[in-house]
Amino acid sequence: MHPLGYTLCIFFLITQFIGTTSQQLLLVPPPVSCPNTTTYTPNSTYQANLNSLLSILSSNGTRKNGFYSYPAGGRENSEDTSYGMFMCRGDVSTDDCVACVRNASRYILKICPNGKAAVVWYDFCMLRFSDSPMFGRADQWPAKIVYLLEKDSQPARFMEAVGSTLNEVATRAAVGQSGKKFATLEGNYTAFERIYSLGQCTPDISNLDCESCLRAAIGQRRSSLGATILFPSCIVRYGVTPFYTSTAASAPPPAAVPTPPPPPPPATGEGNNGNSSSKVIIAIVVPFVGIILFIAIFSFVRVKKAKKQNTTTEQTDVSGISTEDSLQYDLATIQVITDHFSPKSKIGEGGYGSVYKGKLPTEQEVAVKQLSRNSKQGVQEFEMEVKVVAKLQHRNLVRLLGFCSEGEEKILIYEFVPNKSLDYFLFDPKKRHLLDWSKRYKIIEGIARGLLYLHVDSRLKIIHRDLKASNILLDGDMKPKIADFGMAKIFGVDQSRGKTNRVVGTYGYMPPEYVMHGRFSVKSDVYSFGVLLLEIVTGKSRTKFSDPSGVHDLLSYAWKHWRDGTPLRIVDPVFGECYSRNEVIQCIHIGLLCVQKDVDKRPTMTNVDLMLNSYSITKSAPREPAFFYGGRSESKGGESDNSTSKSIPLSVNEMSITELDPR
Repeated sequence: MHPLGYTLCIFFLITQFIGTTSQQLLLVPPPVSCPNTTTYTPNSTYQANLNSLLSILSSNGTRKNGFYSYPAGGRENSEDTSYGMFMCRGDVSTDDCVACVRNASRYILKICPNGKAAVVWYDFCMLRFSDSPMFGRADQWPAKIVYLLEKDSQPARFMEAVGSTLNEVATRAAVGQSGKKFATLEGNYTAFERIYSLGQCTPDISNLDCESCLRAAIGQRRSSLGATILFPSCIVRYGVTPFYTSTAASAPPPAAVPTPPPPPPPATGEGNNGNSSSKVIIAIVVPFVGIILFIAIFSFVRVKKAKKQNTTTEQTDVSGISTEDSLQYDLATIQVITDHFSPKSKIGEGGYGSVYKGKLPTEQEVAVKQLSRNSKQGVQEFEMEVKVVAKLQHRNLVRLLGFCSEGEEKILIYEFVPNKSLDYFLFDPKKRHLLDWSKRYKIIEGIARGLLYLHVDSRLKIIHRDLKASNILLDGDMKPKIADFGMAKIFGVDQSRGKTNRVVGTYGYMPPEYVMHGRFSVKSDVYSFGVLLLEIVTGKSRTKFSDPSGVHDLLSYAWKHWRDGTPLRIVDPVFGECYSRNEVIQCIHIGLLCVQKDVDKRPTMTNVDLMLNSYSITKSAPREPAFFYGGRSESKGGESDNSTSKSIPLSVNEMSITELDPR
């Protein structure tokens, strides 16, 4: 066996001695930095703000992206303001994140008394505070480096493999997913030995700053079997045994790197010390060596099997549609499960055809979308939906289960979503009360996560181009699923914008640059999301808007009240007083940022996800929304505020409108 293998076995043996039930370890004390460049006076205003800050951080450990930042007390750049943040490791559970942040909040004051700045790193989380602003800034100092077995010399080929693996994990972490800049990666060293790596940045910094921070951390490594490089804004770690999980077990927050336990006391008795020690070592080491070999062989076989499956999945038929990613059904089967497309089975109808409810032979309920035979656009929509949706897997996107293409029949089979679409509830005076604010806020978050996946996290970069309330389906728990990808566009990895001569979509949700010039980008979906967000807050439809105040456009209506300092007046009255003022104002602010005329001023969905998960993220002031032409005028009866809106005239020949319900 390679010397590295022996070291791996010995390390595994050590961890068995000191492991906990969660297979995580606690190092006391954890790595901490107390610069002590400035201190505060006991019982001062800064200390009161710091105590408040740590309490607020400690109570926000349940954040979905495991990150929160907050400035406590005073105004920005005030000497009494305390700035702080925490970041939990990307793979740990919410419970572990909460426990870690609470422990760190208590521990950091004990180890850094009276200091105005400090940072502590646990295995599950990082927490820091300072008297200077830190949000959105990539800090590489102070730094801590913890080696697994100090700087033990390793073969050059091993360290080259480590470098290659870490560079790849840095690239992946900088892109991030689901609001986290986090990635893990396993690299091969030999057929039986693997390198495990992890990289993570605080999500408030840019992708470029994240990658730069991670590469700077990687550059600090020295020859060692494993190491953790800790910066305030990013973390890099590698080793030869797994140290991360997809779902972390509940346990007290461990520190970055374990230390071995003290050796066992020598056996009593004469002449038996050497023999007893040898027997103990042999009795323990031999079984674990066997276990390590078994795991290595098992992993090797699984990797080969996965590669074989991946190769099979990429096989396509003559139409270019993957035969593994979306199963093809014959027409006879579709006719049976829909009772030959009987009217009793029909649950929806739109411009491209009809939707029927059916049940597969597996007893799974499905929605069967039969495209109109006379629609040329329907064929294009069919091909696009199969190419796009078949490759998407996200809980906030409707799932394509199969398709049928026989003769003139073009049929798509989706998972059945029982609660119809968002507009069915949102714009119905009798049903809208079923969507209280809590449900609506979760719907907003789910739509944002679905769009973030399409724009950033999926293997394809996809622009939906027809996001609207009728294309948001609600499952049994009223959780949203984005549907209808017939107008979607697939972008290359480096492509950011596109242009078309045929503008398609739904008027009212399309941004001006798309309507007038055919230009579209991820910011087109951001605009549509902003409109949808304002609809959810107000309960008013963008396309069928009316208001007694005389304002004739939803965006003008929202902007008028935001500008006049009365944003809560646009809230759907069915809430009464049962809603979160902070969440509502946050959503209105984000919605108005998304519908600005200037494309570059609109946030990305990454920014939107961050803003929805942290009140402390600095947001710019929104500007007038697109299509807003409001103003103030004077009348004899006194000053009145008459906002109006004008829409861009559209030619029917240049534009296709769809109201297809994808159910």
